[in-house]
Amino acid sequence: MSREDEPVEKIYEGGCHCGGVRFRVMTDLTGILDCNCSICTKKGFLHLIVAPEKFELLTDPEALTTYTFNTGVAKHTFCRTCGMHPFYTPRSHPDMVDVNARCLEGIDLAGLTITPYDGQDWEKAREDLG
Repeated sequence: MSREDEPVEKIYEGGCHCGGVRFRVMTDLTGILDCNCSICTKKGFLHLIVAPEKFELLTDPEALTTYTFNTGVAKHTFCRTCGMHPFYTPRSHPDMVDVNARCLEGIDLAGLTITPYDGQDWEKAREDLG
């Protein structure tokens, strides 16, 4: 891959539906996963995992509420007002931030490479990722 073909990190802003939760993230929009587990399927979450230093919450954390289930490792954060799920702490990478690519502004989802992820068989899928 030549240098000009390498993904370039840019700053994107995003948030929830009502605007009560806003964030900024620096990313290259690669590695987006579409998980088929029960919660991701129902919310339509498209996973873009970033390091915490590349994520900035721009609004008061009190605008968020958290839901946990199963192992309790994942911290599913939602806007207290509109219920949107713009980002969370994933079970697969508890030291990272998982941004919902659908909540980023100014991107063309149809132009991105989105990889299916078999979250219905989470443990095996994690092994396959390495």
